[in-house]
Amino acid sequence: MTGKEPFSARFMKATGKLRMFFGPAQGGSTEGPVVYVDDEAHRRRQAELQQWTVVRNADGSTYLKPRKEP
Repeated sequence: MTGKEPFSARFMKATGKLRMFFGPAQGGSTEGPVVYVDDEAHRRRQAELQQWTVVRNADGSTYLKPRKEP
């Protein structure tokens, strides 16, 4: 066996040195408001979804069926 340090150990050492300059990773939280963007693409996707009906089986599986127009 050679005395060479494994790649993973060298990588961790390098990222540890970079952390001195850039600081630790940003630790966000899941608290706070959810922001929804109501743009043209969102409205178009919502209109496309209206043509389908979700059917849920007793075992929990789901599938889509075309919605029948009255």
